[in-house]
Amino acid sequence: MIPSHISRGAMAPRSVKLCPARMMEPLRMSTVSKADSESGLSAMHDALLKEIEDRRKRQNDLLAKLNSMSMQTVAQPPPKPVAPPQAAPSAAPTRAPAPTAAGKPYASWAPAPPTRAPVLQRKAPQPYIEPDTPRPNPIIDMPEPPLNQEGAEPLAGPNVMNIVMVGSECGLGDVVSALPKALRRRGHRMMVVAPRYGEYQEAFDTGVRLDINLFGGQHEVGYFHAFIDEVDYIFIDHPSFHGREKNIYSGSRSDLQFRTALLSKAAIEAVWHVPCGGVPYGDSNLAFIANDWHTAMLPVYLQAHYRDYGQMTYARCLFIIHNMAHQGRGPFEEVHNYELNDHYKSLFFVDDPVGGEHMNILKAGLECSHRLVAVSRGYSWECRTVEGGMGLHDVLNKDDWKLSGIVNGMDYSEWSPTDGYANYNADSLSDGKAKCKAALQRELGLPENPDAPLFGFIGRLDYQKGVDLITESYEWITEQGAQIIFLGSGREDLEGSLRHMENSKRDQIRSWVGFSVKMAHRITAGCDILLMPSRFEPCGLNQLYAMAYGTVPVVHAVGGLRDTVQPHNPDDNSGTGWTFDQANVVIIIHTVKMKTQL
Repeated sequence: MIPSHISRGAMAPRSVKLCPARMMEPLRMSTVSKADSESGLSAMHDALLKEIEDRRKRQNDLLAKLNSMSMQTVAQPPPKPVAPPQAAPSAAPTRAPAPTAAGKPYASWAPAPPTRAPVLQRKAPQPYIEPDTPRPNPIIDMPEPPLNQEGAEPLAGPNVMNIVMVGSECGLGDVVSALPKALRRRGHRMMVVAPRYGEYQEAFDTGVRLDINLFGGQHEVGYFHAFIDEVDYIFIDHPSFHGREKNIYSGSRSDLQFRTALLSKAAIEAVWHVPCGGVPYGDSNLAFIANDWHTAMLPVYLQAHYRDYGQMTYARCLFIIHNMAHQGRGPFEEVHNYELNDHYKSLFFVDDPVGGEHMNILKAGLECSHRLVAVSRGYSWECRTVEGGMGLHDVLNKDDWKLSGIVNGMDYSEWSPTDGYANYNADSLSDGKAKCKAALQRELGLPENPDAPLFGFIGRLDYQKGVDLITESYEWITEQGAQIIFLGSGREDLEGSLRHMENSKRDQIRSWVGFSVKMAHRITAGCDILLMPSRFEPCGLNQLYAMAYGTVPVVHAVGGLRDTVQPHNPDDNSGTGWTFDQANVVIIIHTVKMKTQL
């Protein structure tokens, strides 16, 4: 049995000091002479190199001790011999589900002794044997086996990896919540790192505490762990995150910059210190996946504070571009808060006609990442244009070999036509949709009219989503006898427009200002048509949900909407939706009129 609180730093004092931050301290010494500084820096450099080697040796000794302890205390049958050509790296250690008792929040942020986590059992990890055969071709169109299928080779082949996905929210475009489960099914060991905004019943306190140097001070963070769907979820605990569940991007610009940088640094350290199932991930065969500018500091710190000093040499960072419109801009002077040398500070600098000279966090993250993935092939092209790149198109075009586009997927266990008012499939579509439509009209107080085309809109109320185009054309739509249901929140003026439309057309319009996952499912199942007039859309998920539910999407053909919705062809009755090429009211009305024959 291995105590789950044991980490690589267990032999050191409780407060672990980050080596990269200490490496930066000589740069702030201004009271010594130039000769003394050069001599001192040289000596410190030699000492730090020795410290790095000693630290790696201690890590190897501790891991060897852990393996020895586990082999002595965990009873298991003798392992079957495995031939080298079929060997694969071991997946995440099998372990019992994480305790459900959540750790209590700190009464104050004073250092506290580590809390001993429950003892977890695990199987001893099998050694990795490098195969002699070439890497197999990708497996295509083959159903995925059960997670614990005995003796089955992972779909990922012999090169399974340790993957750490980092996001400021676990629901970021459904990517941080759904993609890890899919990658785990392919055999990879998966960790998701996010802030601990509140009390999560599934997560328990690991007892691990680290001191992070940032913004001119030292900040202690804690790590909470949950094991769900065979994925490790790590929540970073710090007072700056607490109480922000409903508005995670609230606070001043400086506050938000601090939280995002703290998350990035703590996520990198998690692979060394958090014993998931008794064994930390380590830094071998490791890939970080960062998402949008909120985690753009991760690839910067990975390179500047670790790889440049011989650490994490086998780690890489893939950066997912969800939306180029949000970049983390600020006055360039604020770059000094990030504990970086002059070379890396220069990567933040941008001078464009709109923003002038400023600091741009997304730019630095794009330049330091090893690979870039936009959330659709169409959006990867748009990002390279002046209009779509939002001032960073030159950065992407300079290293365009790093950028590719992959359309978001959807989790069918969360979104399927079995979760609405009535269950249905392709064979029972007509009957099932009719029942869902009537139930939706009844719940929201609309007349139960099966012949009235029912339109739906689900999304943020802002300029990007184009909801204002619907508010300008709703009178024409309702004059044709149609009904419209809105679900979303955002700009106050647009929220007011939704309320005004409902008050003026009580028998035809319902506006749900706010958000409800349950109602989003029911609108998708009950509506005949889903409107998505987005001015730009990196990928979009609602059109995918609509097509899975047999609801027709009407979309502006941009980004991922163009990639995923096949325009209807009346000649052979093919296609999956209706598209239009310009985001304006006249075109929307023309499209709806021609396609629905209202």
